[in-house]
Order: sequence, then C-alpha cells, then structure tokens
Amino acid sequence: MSNSFFRFKQFTVHQQNCAMKITTDACLFGAWTAMQLKQLPEKTKTILDIGTGTGLLSLMLIQKNQTHSINAIEIDKNAAMQAATNFAATPWKEKLNVINENVINFSFPKLFDFIICNPPFYENDLKSNNIKKNIAHHDEGLNLKNLFQIIKTNLSNDGTFCMLLPYKRDIEIHPIFHQYHFKIITKTYVRQSTKHDFFRILIHGKIENDADNREPIINEISICDEEKLYTREFISLLKDYYLKL
Repeated sequence: MSNSFFRFKQFTVHQQNCAMKITTDACLFGAWTAMQLKQLPEKTKTILDIGTGTGLLSLMLIQKNQTHSINAIEIDKNAAMQAATNFAATPWKEKLNVINENVINFSFPKLFDFIICNPPFYENDLKSNNIKKNIAHHDEGLNLKNLFQIIKTNLSNDGTFCMLLPYKRDIEIHPIFHQYHFKIITKTYVRQSTKHDFFRILIHGKIENDADNREPIINEISICDEEKLYTREFISLLKDYYLKL
C-alpha cells in the first residue's frame, strides 16, 4: 500500500492508492485559479470542484478565499475518502464538502458561482490496464464535451469557470466553446522552462454575454528559467503555498 503526502504552508495533502498524483502544473493551476477567483465580484461564494482527487485544488482555493464554500465531487471512492480526510485536517473543514459520486449522473440542488476542473488529459491517447488510471487520465467517464455540458448545466448565468488542459488541445476547445456559448476571459500558456515549448494551458471562461465585448487576456508563464530555477512569476503565484519559496 503506497502512502505519500505533500506538505504546503497551511495544509498537507495525503495520497494513498490514488491514481491522480500532485504535479507542479496542478499546483500552478491551483494558485493561478485562486488569483482569478480573488478578482471576481464579492458575490461569488459557491464553488464546484469537478474531479477533486485528493482535494488539492479545493484546498488551494479555500486558503485564499475563506468566505467561500466548496463542493468537491469525485467518482473514485478511495480518492474521495482521502480528500475528506485532508479537508478535515484543515481550519476550513466547515467550508469543504466531498461528494463521492459520478458528476455525469449527479444532480446538484443549486447552481454554482464558480467551477474548477482538471479534466482527463489523455483522451484518445494510449491507455493503461489500470481502470482507475484510465478514468483519472483518459475519457473513460468524462470527455471534454461532457465536461462542458456539465459546466453549462451547473454554472449560474454570471458565473465563471477555470480548467487546466494540455497545450495540444488548444485548437480543439474553440469549437466546443462556441457550441456551448462560452467565452474565454483569460488564457495562460505554460512552459516547463523558458527553453521548452508550451505544454499546458490555463483557461478562465464564462457564459457569453452580448453586452461584454472585451477581448480575452492572453499571456504566458514559464515554471523555470534557463538555469532550472523557478521564475519570478511562478514564485509570485506559489509563494503562499510552497514551504521553501
């Protein structure tokens, strides 16, 4: 039985027999999303975390937005139990709720102001023999079109959402955004280092509104510089989370 943990400044994320592991780009996404959430109107209070895994993203959001409440849904029983344990060990446990259900079939009683998701990365790529890993990493249970439909169903009219995707899906998402009448607010391209090509995209989106003619904000960030040290931009986002920044 494998058991590992990652300690942050204000919380610890334990992982035991979980298919989804904590990665640097997931941490970057959590910090970036917390910053996006901070910039939203004060009325933004209710958050849905789709596919929470062991709860990393919810914990990063609640650390910076403690007046909010988060429902974190996870299909895998072991991961959901671990997320509940991780949540219970924090000062924000009353604000965090884990739902061990399949989001495709689950009916939420209310709409959400904000939705976050780190969806299946490897749709149509080579799959493993591990069913749990296929659900976590591929489209066995949730593909992009399903995800956008779920967001559209559960997001309030003036709500927004954030997601992390591989760079190779950048072109693919545009017709899906158009199909579900979504608009990109901010898109950030991510490099492993200043020497690498883009490998992730961070997206903040909303439901289209004819009255809003603002152009999307497009920018980029590198995790490391040419000397393999964290960049100033990365440190600025993660310094309140990482112990050694």
